[in-house]
Amino acid sequence: MYSRPDRGSFFRSIGRWALAGLLGAAGASHLTWGRRGDRIVVPDWAARLTTLDKDAIVVASGAVELMLAAALIALPNERRNTGRLVAAFFIAVFPGNLHQWQTGRSAPLMRTDRARFLRLLLQPLLIVWALWSTSRAHNTSLTGRLVR
Repeated sequence: MYSRPDRGSFFRSIGRWALAGLLGAAGASHLTWGRRGDRIVVPDWAARLTTLDKDAIVVASGAVELMLAAALIALPNERRNTGRLVAAFFIAVFPGNLHQWQTGRSAPLMRTDRARFLRLLLQPLLIVWALWSTSRAHNTSLTGRLVR
């Protein structure tokens, strides 16, 4: 039976690769050039709660971002679970981003209140992006019926 390619699947793949690139760049930043600036924005309560120093938290988040980026690309059979993990990661870092906005602390690429606030608004979009780009493709036949 003939089935046409699913355009949604194509766009999800592009979105997944772009998200992997974003996570990879953020992870590399947390481990290298942005590391010092990112320590500044880690809330004191996060260091107390985790019993890690702020530098360790930045390094850990960078490592997690790199692993998630790699998983988005290298683990196609775990795509949905990886998307859920990426979304959970974005939810987990939200309190730190909120704290940065509330305290007005500058970090690489986040030097103004406007930039920090816009990042807060983008956080839900990142969560949706992670879930959408890793969702299942639905192939349909020419008649519109699901092909399995």
